[in-house]
Amino acid sequence: MAGTKKKYALIGTGGRAIFFYSAIAKDYSATSCIVAIADTNQTRMNFANTKLETMGHEKVPTYPASDFDKMIAETKPDEVIITTIDRTHNQYIVRALELGCNVITEKPMTIDAPRCVSIFDAVQRTGNQVRVTFNYRYAPHNTKVFELLRSGAIGTVTSVHFEWLLNTSHGADYFRRWHRDKRNSGGLLVHKSTHHFDLVNFWLQTRPATVYAQGDLKFYGRENAEGRGVTEFYTRARGSNVAKQDPFALHLDENEQLKAMYADAEHEDAYYRDQSVFGDGISIEDTMNLLIRYKNGAVMTYSLTAYAPWEGFRVNFNGTGGRLELEVVENSYVNSGGDQAKEGSIEKTSLVLRPLFEKPQEIEIPAGVGAHGGGDTVLLNDLFGEPVTDEYMRAASHVDGALSILTGIAGNKSMATGQVVNVDDILNIP
Repeated sequence: MAGTKKKYALIGTGGRAIFFYSAIAKDYSATSCIVAIADTNQTRMNFANTKLETMGHEKVPTYPASDFDKMIAETKPDEVIITTIDRTHNQYIVRALELGCNVITEKPMTIDAPRCVSIFDAVQRTGNQVRVTFNYRYAPHNTKVFELLRSGAIGTVTSVHFEWLLNTSHGADYFRRWHRDKRNSGGLLVHKSTHHFDLVNFWLQTRPATVYAQGDLKFYGRENAEGRGVTEFYTRARGSNVAKQDPFALHLDENEQLKAMYADAEHEDAYYRDQSVFGDGISIEDTMNLLIRYKNGAVMTYSLTAYAPWEGFRVNFNGTGGRLELEVVENSYVNSGGDQAKEGSIEKTSLVLRPLFEKPQEIEIPAGVGAHGGGDTVLLNDLFGEPVTDEYMRAASHVDGALSILTGIAGNKSMATGQVVNVDDILNIP
């Protein structure tokens, strides 16, 4: 089957993996193919193979994650796609590079500075490449912002106010899953905000210099629920009568895909996808506020709330020649709980340019098709389609991956110490 096609092996067969292997099987089968998949859970690998077969791709060999080297040796992929839990990304990135493969990794690239250093060392040592899949760069509204700022439409950007809202469906989902343990994800400032910090680095073509942050768990978690008068609790939704009355509960048996991927797979690894968001053991924050100074002199105030009544963001740029205002309302979703083409799809977008001493202008945004405001479709074509020159320079390297998470890593340190953190003191990237 492979022939002259580019060969991909994939490790980690959770929700985000479907995004990659479905695209290869359905839209890029003429030039690309999956040659192997690896995971710690055989049931999920079997589900992935079933999905591949329904899309016209042949069944592929499966390997336990511990046999990663064996998978590379036997199937000889050109590139490895990494969609495991965040804290293990670096292990597979480094080993894939050492075994002669290029890497495509889901964001965040990794979760802390030592892991970043190991990736940088491996890239330098091997000469192989890492791509980080920042799909939001490719969304038409975000690309239009880059275009306007680059053109000097508001002069030199002096300050940014960026507010991101995760709602009680998507936002709550991070508190049901492995992300709720900061050791796995680095918290939302690393796992989720990597998107947002990368966008600002990309939009302003700069990098963070200093970070001051405050954050806490103010809504989710048992103690917060008790403070609001809740008296009945459960550990996980499955089998719980209490969960039947909880609008935050996720019922796996009501969703065919979630049941197949998680409820039917949990006997292998005891991973429970439907944990209570008001349970104990949550070590990540749900309310975060940052003040960031960039190396080009711009300053940003940033807010992330994970329990809002709507999903989306507002970002406002002030400059020496005016102001640019973007508001995006995204449709609600639960990860892997439905049609992935609708995840992060757009309900409403508004982009307004307000030049000094002139009337405001509503900026037309090209329509995006697919998930994450149309960004997913464009990203996939950039990854797996015919090579083209991108005037917006949206492809993200390991350097971009590191710069995006360093803001969050610095934010975590600032929250812990109460001090302003110099980003270069964490990791100085030339």
